[in-house]
Amino acid sequence: MSGDQGQEARPHDAEVRDTLPEDLDVSGYVGAVTFPDNSRRRIPGFLYLALAAVCVALWAVAGEDAVLVNDGYLAAAVVLAGFGAYCIAAGWPLGVDATEALVEATRQVGFPVGHASASLGWRGLRSRPTWRILVYSAEEPPRQRGLVLVDAVDGAVVEHFVEDNPEDWTELSRR
Repeated sequence: MSGDQGQEARPHDAEVRDTLPEDLDVSGYVGAVTFPDNSRRRIPGFLYLALAAVCVALWAVAGEDAVLVNDGYLAAAVVLAGFGAYCIAAGWPLGVDATEALVEATRQVGFPVGHASASLGWRGLRSRPTWRILVYSAEEPPRQRGLVLVDAVDGAVVEHFVEDNPEDWTELSRR
């Protein structure tokens, strides 16, 4: 019996290709990206509150002689209720989408915008959603850039910063 029997043929390294699954391949996607609404955080918040109520009810009904239900149920109920209340408080509804935030950022920076990028972040103890918009001026190469933080609930500009573009793009413009 030789050492090769019973083993499957292995592909050579040159034959192995790493590919993305179809649901992650963006090259075939057509359409705008939709961020999920932040208010969905409220759903687990209500579930935590309901579970806390069940823990309190079991603790109250069990009495002092219960073997499986003890004061730990009451402690768990307090923790669950606190976390559930936080989830509900942090469940801000999105009132401004990325396109509206980009329009507001363009008004704020004071120059025609070429390339731009938007990402959703959160600020503060209650995790208020905030659009972070990075914009470049429309010249080629861009002479200015700016960062604008736009509140995703009411569309107000939280902060903005504009500067001359310090990046050297001369290498890219020769191509």
